[in-house]
Amino acid sequence: MALAPGPAWAEWVAATPMAQAMRDGVWLYPVVEIVHITGFAVLVGAVALFDLRLLGWARALPLRPLAAHLLPWAVASLLLIVPAGLLMFATQPRDFLSNDTFLLKMALLLAAGVNAALFHLGPWRRAADWEVDVATPPGARLHALLSLLLWVGIIACGRLLAYT
Repeated sequence: MALAPGPAWAEWVAATPMAQAMRDGVWLYPVVEIVHITGFAVLVGAVALFDLRLLGWARALPLRPLAAHLLPWAVASLLLIVPAGLLMFATQPRDFLSNDTFLLKMALLLAAGVNAALFHLGPWRRAADWEVDVATPPGARLHALLSLLLWVGIIACGRLLAYT
């Protein structure tokens, strides 16, 4: 059974020369996927280290300097992840848009972004009060735990895309 045509913009994306090159090249898609996964490893590593600190590990590490160290790594990793993800999406936009696993991954990414924004608008504003050797407030710990769970879900969905 043939799939119904996707949105016009998805069809346009699939017809671009770069999408065609990604589909036709033997090495281009795997290289882009490696870049995407490498970027994800750096991003999730930085996020996990920060979240684990919020959850109480390594309380002797000053929180704000740790964040200042990890943030550039996280931002730089996005410069790998986003373009690589868009390139992979361009190869089969209609298939991705009809894949529940992909849609869940996108929803989890959105939730992770909202969680991070709410953390920075809320508990992070008082981080000076719990900088070193002080228990992180429950609200901040909840954001950290949710962050870790969301990123594990995102990773799982990304991996499951090969099978769904």
